[in-house]
Amino acid sequence: MRGYMNIKDLMFYGKEQLSENADAIIIIKILINHVFKITKEQIVTKLDEELCDSDVDLFKKAVQKVKNGIPVQYVTNHQEFMNLNFYVDENVLIPQPDTEIVVEEIINQFKDKNCKILDLCTGSGAIAISLAKYIENSTIVASDISSKAIQVAKLNAEKNLVHKKIEFIESDLFENINKKDFDVIVSNPPYIKSKEIDSLSKEVKCEPHIALDGGEDGLLFYKAIIEKSHNYLNKNGKLFLEIGYNQKEDVKKLLSENNNFYNIYSKKDLGQNDRIVVAEKRD
Repeated sequence: MRGYMNIKDLMFYGKEQLSENADAIIIIKILINHVFKITKEQIVTKLDEELCDSDVDLFKKAVQKVKNGIPVQYVTNHQEFMNLNFYVDENVLIPQPDTEIVVEEIINQFKDKNCKILDLCTGSGAIAISLAKYIENSTIVASDISSKAIQVAKLNAEKNLVHKKIEFIESDLFENINKKDFDVIVSNPPYIKSKEIDSLSKEVKCEPHIALDGGEDGLLFYKAIIEKSHNYLNKNGKLFLEIGYNQKEDVKKLLSENNNFYNIYSKKDLGQNDRIVVAEKRD
């Protein structure tokens, strides 16, 4: 029979195992919360409480998964986005805080309007679900080429009580989209250059490659979306694209060369990296 362990012991164990991870303390607290259902605030008051062996084993296994490169969000199946809770697994990208910039921009422009929104490459559904939650008079179509991603997005829509406002469609971009009267088209498409995939961190490489690989120049999906999106937008409809930090000029050029768009602008994220490009459909 082994001696009992407490939270203090597990924090020491976790820091030792994840010593090379700059976010070790944050990750350990997330895993403690996940396994023991103890909030970050409660940890301090429960440092010396004895823990049952089975829960200790679960915690240690979770730490080892993170040590082996599995993102903590896949271990806990949870990520927060726009103050909402999302289920995530290896079938979808993990929603990142930077993406909130594009959601907030759409909310700022359409929160008091009736609007129809198309979210291409929806993944976990984070963008579509957040817009459905925060724009009262919105109806949304969310599509993805991955049937497994669509299943995750549907689960998240139900979890956040907006499933009645969103139609989910398995589609390769516009292929199965029959409606052509959207006020907004938004997308966070794959945008990493194919040759750069292998140089990504081991955590990012755990995420689905189909949601990362943007082709040889990283612009494959932007070209396809920009080429066809005007056919699916209402008069004065807007296109919102999340971009990689170094893609602003390329994406703005694609839009400028396409005679169907004007009023093109970009915005930075909180880290002061270029994060979104927005364009309006010409009359």
